Amino acid sequence: MSSNDALVRSQRRRAVLASTVGTTIEWYDFFLYGTAAALVFPKLFFPGEDPYVGVLLAFGTQFGGFAARPIGAAIFGHWGDRIGRKSTLIVTLLLMGIGTALIGALPSYAAIGIAAPLLLTLLRIVQGIAVGGEWGGSVLLAMEWGTTSRRGFMASWPQLGVPLGLLLSTALVQLLSSTTGDAFLTWGWRVPFLVSILLVGVGLFVRLKVLESPEFAAVKEKKTVSRMPLVEAIRTQWREILASAFVRLSEQAPFYLFITFVLTYGTQQLQLERSGLLTDTLIAAAIGLVSVPFFGWLSDRIGRRLMYGIGIVCTGLFAFPYFGLLDTRVAGLVLLAIVVSLVFHDMQYGPQAALIAESFGTNIRYSGAGLGYQLASVIAGGPAPLIAAWILRDTGTSSGIALYIVVCCVISMIALVLMPRAARTTEKSVEAAVAHG
Repeated sequence: MSSNDALVRSQRRRAVLASTVGTTIEWYDFFLYGTAAALVFPKLFFPGEDPYVGVLLAFGTQFGGFAARPIGAAIFGHWGDRIGRKSTLIVTLLLMGIGTALIGALPSYAAIGIAAPLLLTLLRIVQGIAVGGEWGGSVLLAMEWGTTSRRGFMASWPQLGVPLGLLLSTALVQLLSSTTGDAFLTWGWRVPFLVSILLVGVGLFVRLKVLESPEFAAVKEKKTVSRMPLVEAIRTQWREILASAFVRLSEQAPFYLFITFVLTYGTQQLQLERSGLLTDTLIAAAIGLVSVPFFGWLSDRIGRRLMYGIGIVCTGLFAFPYFGLLDTRVAGLVLLAIVVSLVFHDMQYGPQAALIAESFGTNIRYSGAGLGYQLASVIAGGPAPLIAAWILRDTGTSSGIALYIVVCCVISMIALVLMPRAARTTEKSVEAAVAHG
């Protein structure tokens, strides 16, 4: 093996590690808020409200983070396509960590009144901006260090940040909930938010050791860096941006029902134990550590679109059985519902990063892919718990929520069929970039 080959292999490993660690921290912070919004925030930041109204207000602040994600994608996508993936990712990691730690130190409504929910919403927006800029850079850093024949597999590793972040945040909340008892509502819930600062330190250490993405380095060497990448992406590839957003409806909307709204539905509607639901979510997230990269790898073998389409169909078909299993209140069947729902999610999430990123040219890829990906947070992830809570309040049953999932799947399948084919890039970009330093 030549020294150049050894350097390529070493940097590929570092790029995957840096991307995965970074996205894990980002999603740990983001999911932590969702769990707290379901279990803690209605009582601490919206007291005196009808329980249903408190839940809506808590999920409303959560939606603020989703609405901010396209803004983060636009801001950091521009700079990621201008100055590089690595530098931009360091900023997004710092922004997320600081915002999350400040939530952990935020006084409750009882202490500072209306300022508490206002500051909570502001910090959630900061989280949204950070995670909006994080995804595109992390995926591209890993994917662009790989060969075209393994892009699905390489790009799936940063996607592991979702199950890892979910696993870490849920585990820590469950640990603090069980060990602090009644004190969980006063100070126990704050600890997982404050821990974010330590995780950011680990993430920075790892990210500073990786070189810039080779494909972006090649763009800089050829002096083809776009002056206004966001504007160019919207002007030339608006179809790809819209298709990327709508193809995620079947993945993101159900996902936030499966991991966030299920806590509200299970504890309030079905009177299930909070600890049991958190444990079930932990088990499902742990399985995702295998299923996400597996389905990314499989997409390299059978095709990105086919793999994604299978995931859409499975999610749609499972919508009604999912709530049917939950409604039995039988522990084993509830676990089965949560695990299977996330496996079907992973069928889409594993190949999703490469499916979207490959649609854009290297010099506008951060902007185009990031914006398309994060727009789904406005039309899918953010509204989903709110829509589900409204349906449940209005009808008293879960059938309408299941139908909502099916509709999302139908729209996503149409978007997948209409999605433009992938943009082509050179196979030798990695070796060329390393050879030129």
